[in-house]
Amino acid sequence: MQIKVNGVELSVETFGDPADPPVLLIGVTMLSWPDELCTALAGRYVVRYDLRDAGRSTYVDPDAPGYDLRDLVTDASELLTALGLGRAHVVGMGVGGFVAQLLALDHPGQVASLTLVSSRPVAPGPVDPDLPDHVAEVMGQLFGRPQPDWTDRDSVVDYMTGSARLLAGSRGFHEPDVRAAAGAVFDRAGRTAPAQRASHVGTMFAAIDCRPRWRERLGGLSAPTLVIHGEEDPFFPHGNGVALAAEIPNATLLTLPGVGLGLPRVTWPTVVDALLRHTS
Repeated sequence: MQIKVNGVELSVETFGDPADPPVLLIGVTMLSWPDELCTALAGRYVVRYDLRDAGRSTYVDPDAPGYDLRDLVTDASELLTALGLGRAHVVGMGVGGFVAQLLALDHPGQVASLTLVSSRPVAPGPVDPDLPDHVAEVMGQLFGRPQPDWTDRDSVVDYMTGSARLLAGSRGFHEPDVRAAAGAVFDRAGRTAPAQRASHVGTMFAAIDCRPRWRERLGGLSAPTLVIHGEEDPFFPHGNGVALAAEIPNATLLTLPGVGLGLPRVTWPTVVDALLRHTS
């Protein structure tokens, strides 16, 4: 369904009974959260959505976005209001974790609990001296490859499969899942190269204004917080999750051994159990 918030339309999908505790999942697209993972959160009313310039939400120009990170936070806040969810359990993955952190900081009355997956406490760009940056060797391989033809499905699926292989860690890569997910994202996004790049890799985050910093405010978070981070994440290395858990009062860190970026299938039993306990 399409829901109008903050001057845009967001593409939204829900799972479960609206009477159950609501869980808002924030990634780049709703497909950052596979169907099976969403349905495994039994007893929760799960909401996932596409950010602006991704999937089937309002698309203008992800290479020159006319909005900033706080607009994405307002989108999430107004979405919760539009759905009548009151206080929700908020789960942010990767750059979606930036939105989730700021939602909890700026709209604490709407956040019953916070979960941060494969994220970090600073925006895109140079990291703070105490935080580990992207692993240079892996980034060289990731960005040194020829770009795909972003308008060709097979080319994009092959490219994203190669990316996942580099980012998954020693036990996180499952090619059938990766290929199916990349194809599904391609099919839902606009057919232009910018639309595909934004939906697959969140390129709008390289262009939006993320100021002001928020790391220094994390000590004021009141929502119970769970930090989930792959031990072998080369994109946002594990030390970023350690820092989040250390700076957010009473946060719990769940480390996923042998896992890189994101939540591959091998992690689902552990992660689902942790999320159900955290959102009870």
